[in-house]
Amino acid sequence: MSAIPQMNPPSPSREALIHQLYEAAELEHNLMCTYLYAAFSLKQGVEEGLSAAEADATARWRRAMLQVAIEEMGHLTAVWNITAALGGSPRFGRLNFPLDPGGLPASVVVRLAPFNEAVLQHFIFLERPKDSAEPDGAGFAPDFTFSRGVTAPRLTPMPIDYETVGAFYENLAHNLQQFVGRVGEKETFCGDRNLQISRKEIDFQGCDPVICSITALKAFDAIVTQGEGASEANPDSHYCRFIEIRNELAALKQANPAFAPAYPAAVNPVLRKPVRPGHRVWIEDEDAAKTVDLANTAYMLMLRLISHSYLVPRPHPVKALCIDLALGLMRAMTPLAERAARLPAGPTNPDCNAGMSFTALRDSAPLPPGTSAGKFFVERLRELSAAVSALAAGGDARVAQAAKVIGDLTRRAETRFNEVDVPVLLAAPSAAAPQPAPPAPAAAQPAQGAAVIEPGNVAPTPRSENGVDTIEGRDLTLIYEGKKCIHSRFCVTWGPKVFLANVKGPWINPDAMSTEALTEIAHVCVSGAIRYKRKDGQPDEQAPPVNLISVREGGPYAIRADIRLDGAPAGNFRYTLCRCGASKNKPFCDGSHHDVQFAASGEPPTGKADMLAVRDGPLEVTPLTDGPLQVRGNVEIISGTGRVVARVESARLCRCGGSANKPFCDGTHAKIGFRS
Repeated sequence: MSAIPQMNPPSPSREALIHQLYEAAELEHNLMCTYLYAAFSLKQGVEEGLSAAEADATARWRRAMLQVAIEEMGHLTAVWNITAALGGSPRFGRLNFPLDPGGLPASVVVRLAPFNEAVLQHFIFLERPKDSAEPDGAGFAPDFTFSRGVTAPRLTPMPIDYETVGAFYENLAHNLQQFVGRVGEKETFCGDRNLQISRKEIDFQGCDPVICSITALKAFDAIVTQGEGASEANPDSHYCRFIEIRNELAALKQANPAFAPAYPAAVNPVLRKPVRPGHRVWIEDEDAAKTVDLANTAYMLMLRLISHSYLVPRPHPVKALCIDLALGLMRAMTPLAERAARLPAGPTNPDCNAGMSFTALRDSAPLPPGTSAGKFFVERLRELSAAVSALAAGGDARVAQAAKVIGDLTRRAETRFNEVDVPVLLAAPSAAAPQPAPPAPAAAQPAQGAAVIEPGNVAPTPRSENGVDTIEGRDLTLIYEGKKCIHSRFCVTWGPKVFLANVKGPWINPDAMSTEALTEIAHVCVSGAIRYKRKDGQPDEQAPPVNLISVREGGPYAIRADIRLDGAPAGNFRYTLCRCGASKNKPFCDGSHHDVQFAASGEPPTGKADMLAVRDGPLEVTPLTDGPLQVRGNVEIISGTGRVVARVESARLCRCGGSANKPFCDGTHAKIGFRS
């Protein structure tokens, strides 16, 4: 390990620590972009000129590189959280590609380039452990050697030199410990911890609140152990994963010397004519330029949303909303960036394709808090949605996929930012708080519009609207929504005189059994297809004291909670949501799991089961476009027999039916082309 450089002043200031954390954020950010760029350039499938074995390999490499990029995003979040813990404002900006000399040490060259042997070797070099003899990739030598280090004492934070990124983090951890030793734990970590991003908002490694030197140093250690500077003995490190790809690439090249795993995407593409010649490719093709512009816009808006989330304290719903929208934009950015790598750059550069340039604006600072920020985000999403929809008219499948995701995000933002001042979203009432019951009507007078109950056990004619039947009884109004029914049959077995099976015409008679017994039948209707409103002065159904998601054998998720489905209060405490991927009424179950013979255990193994401090409260369930169910809130996931599977505050649940880690999402939806 190289010697730890001397920071100036000898006992680092808070300003110096934040300055160094800003460089750490830029490092993680830049590396993430280069890994994504290489992954986007990889060919996919035999239809793009690969053999079956080559297609399988490039698919694995793409998944591995995207996973590494996601982990870099987790590292970046850890750096932002530490910055916020120190009372600083996290940095989201960076220099545009290629980085000019001096922004980083001479030994760290960062540029956008398509996947090939040299680029892969460059990644290995960047992620190498200490004392590694791995060389840099061909063509990545620095233009010249220089030194950034200043040894004389300065109040102004000065950059340091380092041979590896791991050495940089070791220095940063050392400086933090020095500062804590000088001013104390409480004084050091004076930032509001509720401003940080946690696993309640995004389940990335690194998204753990930083509250003291132990948690901060643990975050630094996780960054180094998983990524830059990891030991060669750690097979899950970025370094070892890139080595594995290199070995596979060499074997495939030996079998087929003509094997070209990637498109010749541009090295450092730009959307305007370069001011000076050099390592930059001007994208002149208009179709390519429009595609890159859309990808860049999604990327920059993603950064603004994440930066804004650091102004919003937990548990404000806007914090999670900003993160959800940002992650959605990342999903939309991917197909646009992949398309760009497949389009020509233009006549000035006829031998290469275009590529996403990850253009960073001059300012990526968070917007001022308040309603104006929501207006900005909605306006920008509308602009992006209109532009990508216009481009999708050309028929490209990748653009159409991006347009679908961005359209859904726009609609969600329009609804949710407008609802931000609704009290139920800011502070939900306690589950134990009774709701005022409506006044009971006079017993002899039927409600207006109600069907008159005929003598004998004859069901009244329901009032139907939008597929929902309303049946008036003496003491309650029964509501039946057939599209949500999964035929659990509690109704016809517990109340055969109320729910008249196998009859023609009206089949529900609410007055054929006691009101209390009938409400119990409604409560065991797991889908929420049966609901009620009481007229007798007694309270309606209350939110449960413990939020539960039950994993049904070979079937859906049965949710019992104060549900907010896609941001809107459900008006129902029971839902069954599809997990087989085949429902024609997504996100709800429609029984299609029987038709497709869906096989999935209702008894997954027990995982994280630490008792939650709070077990009720609103449960946000957001069906992600072509992806899993994002669940946020206090919830116990249980097996079909009631055994605890996990107690969590945030989870992504598989709904494509393909995850190998059911009930949790493992990314299979992207591999199998799941469409929601």
